[in-house]
Amino acid sequence: MKKIFLFLFLAVAAKQIRAAETDTINVFSASMHKEVRCVVIKPGNYASSTKKYPVVYLLHGYGGNYSQWPKLAPQLKDEADGLQLILVCPDGGVGSWYLDSPVDTSFKYETFVSRELISYIDGHFRTQTDRHNRAITGLSMGGHGGLYLAIRHPDLYGAAGSTSGGVDIRPFPKNWDLAKRLGDTVCCKQNWEANTVINVVDNLHKGDLKLIIDCGTGDFFLQVNRNLHQKLLQMNIEHDYIERPGAHNSDYWKNSIDYQLLFFKKYFDGV
Repeated sequence: MKKIFLFLFLAVAAKQIRAAETDTINVFSASMHKEVRCVVIKPGNYASSTKKYPVVYLLHGYGGNYSQWPKLAPQLKDEADGLQLILVCPDGGVGSWYLDSPVDTSFKYETFVSRELISYIDGHFRTQTDRHNRAITGLSMGGHGGLYLAIRHPDLYGAAGSTSGGVDIRPFPKNWDLAKRLGDTVCCKQNWEANTVINVVDNLHKGDLKLIIDCGTGDFFLQVNRNLHQKLLQMNIEHDYIERPGAHNSDYWKNSIDYQLLFFKKYFDGV
């Protein structure tokens, strides 16, 4: 009996030693003159190895913050460990849409995520620093951000995703602080046209990015995702597109992220 208890104790202890590590850090943004909070999830063997890891950036939605993904998907720790990835969850501010706002210079989240944050993470953690080992995705507002940033910076990202993403912002001119970031649709129509994913994909070429896009059939963003899917088909841009039962909520996102991380892992491994 004592041997059994000793075995169980050692097994639990070993699991705890290997458990993924979560750090909450502050990253200074020179472009916005402030510290930005981020969560970094490292594989359990990070401290005991010299290995360099691929990185996936996870962007939160409107009304969320840097802690949204770790709270709604606690399995991320196991997935960082099992898939051997570093996961980075930055704070994207309130209604930033991960843009460099053309009307509010205090919002420069494109510069922060795709320049300042990547530089900081690669400088302070053991990462694979080439684009083929870096991916970005997000939920809702963050789904827009994941595709928007990757398409605009194909030199930095090799893969990108969106779950329940607001991939065309134009149908929602009065929602989610969009007018605060872009101006209204009368005076500043070009800002809306130039900063919506469904138009940004015009700059995408076949083979630029590995893409995964999903949306629940009960989601208010379903039609704009279908429109994006059809446009990508017409452009002959390869992508994975998934619709499944679900709404715009944490239950859907908690499930979706598992598939997206597997998709990115296969890309990193060249499968």
